[in-house]
Amino acid sequence: MKFYQTLRNAAKFRTVFDFGGRDVAHWFPGHMAKGLRQMRASLRNVDCVIEIHDARIPFSGRNPVFQDTLDVKPHVLILNKMDLADLSHKQRILKKLENNGMRNVLFTDCLKQRDDNMKKLVPMVMEMIESTPRFNRDEATYYCLMVIGVPNVGKSSLINSLRRTNLKKGRASKVGGEPGITKAVLTKIQVCERPLMYLLDTPGVLPPKIESVETGMKLALCGTILDHLVGEDVIADYLLYSLNRLENFSYVEKYDLQEPSDDIQHVLKRIAVKLKKTQRVKAITGVGNITVIVPNYTAAAYDFIRAFRKGELGRVMLD
Repeated sequence: MKFYQTLRNAAKFRTVFDFGGRDVAHWFPGHMAKGLRQMRASLRNVDCVIEIHDARIPFSGRNPVFQDTLDVKPHVLILNKMDLADLSHKQRILKKLENNGMRNVLFTDCLKQRDDNMKKLVPMVMEMIESTPRFNRDEATYYCLMVIGVPNVGKSSLINSLRRTNLKKGRASKVGGEPGITKAVLTKIQVCERPLMYLLDTPGVLPPKIESVETGMKLALCGTILDHLVGEDVIADYLLYSLNRLENFSYVEKYDLQEPSDDIQHVLKRIAVKLKKTQRVKAITGVGNITVIVPNYTAAAYDFIRAFRKGELGRVMLD
């Protein structure tokens, strides 16, 4: 990194983000309530619940509605996309989760062809199941897991990774780059032969009431809420605010800025210029309408957000 990493002039940057009185109530699509009902109905046939969440937000957005479900079944928390997360404070994260009653935690990168951490999951699950009464599952000759989580954190990628690791087989569940790919509880998918183990894929479910607008923005930035519900311009501005707050100025070099900036319009203009993202618009003048070429701020915002989600702006911890 260049000289700008040494900048410590906190007065240059915002210390709080102006959410503009936004209401996050409409960020909860209707199909999620149906999905939650289906998950609860399937629970009696499940031996263990696998909750998967984004490692960049290990606390924000974990659905409290799941607690009713998790209390009665063995429970593993998988923090996926660890390749995108700054894990320098990993022990602090684990300690806080343990204080909240979450002791079985695994960090993963499910898109990686060989993720050694995935090899630990089946033994961890078996140890938990064997130390807990199975109740109505005692006679079952196979084990059934249910994977749950907010949208777009890698549930389908987890299933596919388990199949690669334990069965040497390929995809069994569709993977998408936006939330809402899985909209109904699917049939059982085999993920292991010995022991015989199946997994239920489920739709991503957000809390019906997101605890704060900031939590909602972190979820949006990580792609768990459809961008258009929040607005790409707002997400891009929150990303800039977050990077500056973390003193991560990688965007300066990537987009050829002179120095870090707290002005999202300035940053998006520079991105648009670098990427040649322009659009033609009509302008009214004294001699009639003329067409002018201006920077495409929406396209620039999309590229900025996409770069963050792909890890091109460095590893980040938002919580």
